[in-house]
Amino acid sequence: MYILKRFFTMILTIWVIATLTFVIMKLIPGDPFASDADVLPQEVIENIRANYNLDKPIPVQYVLYLKSLVTLDLGPSIQSKTRTVNDIIASGFPASATLGLQSIVIALIFGLLLGIIAALNHNRFLDYTAMVIAIIGISIPSFILAPLLIKFFAVKWGILPVASWGTWQHTILPSIALATTPLAVVARFMRSSMIDVMNQNYIKTADAKGLTTTKLVFKHGIRNAILPVVTFIGPLFVSLITGTFVIEKIFAIPGIGRYFVDSIFNRDYPVIMGTTVFFSVILVVTLFLIDISYRLIDPRIKLTSKGD
Repeated sequence: MYILKRFFTMILTIWVIATLTFVIMKLIPGDPFASDADVLPQEVIENIRANYNLDKPIPVQYVLYLKSLVTLDLGPSIQSKTRTVNDIIASGFPASATLGLQSIVIALIFGLLLGIIAALNHNRFLDYTAMVIAIIGISIPSFILAPLLIKFFAVKWGILPVASWGTWQHTILPSIALATTPLAVVARFMRSSMIDVMNQNYIKTADAKGLTTTKLVFKHGIRNAILPVVTFIGPLFVSLITGTFVIEKIFAIPGIGRYFVDSIFNRDYPVIMGTTVFFSVILVVTLFLIDISYRLIDPRIKLTSKGD
């Protein structure tokens, strides 16, 4: 019953986001075809507007917009005359997903490792070192770190390619730039949670009974400490995917983020709305799946709502 309620909540959330996206686009002043008014006849402008359903009343546009979302046909792009929004998402998403997933793996592996090391060496040199690294990671935004990585690893030392996309070497620098801040956040989450768990009475009891440190840490410590980190994976995933917007522009990666940024400057409303809803669906679905996964990680958690 709880899963069913969460599913309907997910659908409602997506509808609200889609509606807000539509309303915001309609409230923005100006017309995407205003720049063509001086070079094209009025009849041609009207035909172009009709092609994008902009000649219809706003309620009708809204219904057609929702229909396009349900049928997964997001319509043509204004800027790319020969491509639809579906084509742009289909061509750009693999690069964005690869970059985002690679960054998630880096952030989780090294973030968890850093947090565990810090917690197991609480108030010692390794703890202080790990937290200094985490603070630096949180303090430096990806759009500042990215040019620094390019300057040293690509331009000065020539170890890795500067930009573009195609080989695994091209993914290293943008993945590191994108993963650094989430890595630091995961490390702080894991350290705090691990310290709390290792101070619990059942841990002290197991230690007193002679349980080895390895079993104590891996069987009881990490398993219970990782749950708060799991709650962060959903927002982490989407923040990394959406964070690719700037990174893709800096590294000239042909992902959705780059198309999204270009569509804003070009007032390509169909692409803006389509990509916004697309990423929103990814966020809502990911949070739904993570919510369900809690039960798999910790059997003590029951998938029931307060009223059940």
